[in-house]
Amino acid sequence: MSSGITLSSATRQNLLSLQDTASLTSTTQNRLATGLKVSSALDSPVNFFTAQALSNRSADLGGLLDSISNGVQVIQAANQGITSIQKLIDSAKSTANQALSTQVTTTGTAKDDFTAAASTVAFYVNGTAKSTTLAATDDIDAAIGKLNTSAGSTMFSKDTTGKKIVLNASADVEFKDTASQTALGFSAGSGTAPNYGTANTTVAQAKELTVSGVDSRKKLAEQFNTLLTQITQLAKDSSFNGVNLISNGDPTNKLHIAFNEKDTANLDIQGQDLTSDGLDLDAITAGTTGTGNFLLDADVKTTLLSLGAASDTLRSASSTFGSNLSVVQNRQDFTKRLVNILDTGAANLTNADLNAEAANSQALSTRQSLGISALSLANQAQQGILQLLR
Repeated sequence: MSSGITLSSATRQNLLSLQDTASLTSTTQNRLATGLKVSSALDSPVNFFTAQALSNRSADLGGLLDSISNGVQVIQAANQGITSIQKLIDSAKSTANQALSTQVTTTGTAKDDFTAAASTVAFYVNGTAKSTTLAATDDIDAAIGKLNTSAGSTMFSKDTTGKKIVLNASADVEFKDTASQTALGFSAGSGTAPNYGTANTTVAQAKELTVSGVDSRKKLAEQFNTLLTQITQLAKDSSFNGVNLISNGDPTNKLHIAFNEKDTANLDIQGQDLTSDGLDLDAITAGTTGTGNFLLDADVKTTLLSLGAASDTLRSASSTFGSNLSVVQNRQDFTKRLVNILDTGAANLTNADLNAEAANSQALSTRQSLGISALSLANQAQQGILQLLR
């Protein structure tokens, strides 16, 4: 025969209430400890998986933020390079203008009186070949006339005695050979022939002749070439993390920035060649027609025009990169805010309200105390029978 303990219905009801209270207390304590009201799919499948999807997208976008940040730095490096190159362009303009303002002259009076003789006088005016044939019957005035006609300007005259030839030219005048100098009464030059900016074969200047401005222009041309070298070096150094947008205009040289996890929103920024070659700035070298070493004013002016065009190219590139930078920074801010929205949405689905849970814990503690008291009251009838049996 089996035996068991018989509890009254009131007692059983109070026990069930205490069990429910203990279960709720355990749940509340877990929420307070973890800060989550949904910690697994068992708590709420819909909320759990929805929050997980939001968190995953937030993590993906957060990873893209590093790439976007690098993109911002690449563009800023390019823009800084453009700013610095523009300063070098301005220096090059100043150098060219200084060359333009430097007057080139060749002056001097022949050592000997002019003596008529059949001869060919060959010379160069700013690198351009000139020549005239003097007859044995030509006096000094006839010779001067022929020389000026050949030169294309009045640069030859005679001194106060009327016997010596005077050279006074606003240009670099060099003689092709010694015979051309001595035919006009100048002494044969000695030493190294000048090399001011042409590839012409000349002889050393006669000691009576003074050339000014040409050597200064040559040094300014050397400064100009140094600036071009610096422009190229600066452009090649304007990189960030191995990416350079201003040293190579090849179509494959571009910066790709993805703005979402599927790369359906993105931006491609094409690189440009802003080196001296890319800006069509040519070094000043010796030429055959006076184009070397800033010898001709016309060539200096052409160089200034090319520098102006280079400045226009830099301004256009700066505007393009500035516009792209604005887009990237805007998307960077948007992505940061979107990540925050996604994280907040996930938290709203899973995070517990700690204030409410703390209040629940206190209420459950009070309910548990009341349940124990109620259980005690439910057993008072049996306690009275116990007293009768004693």
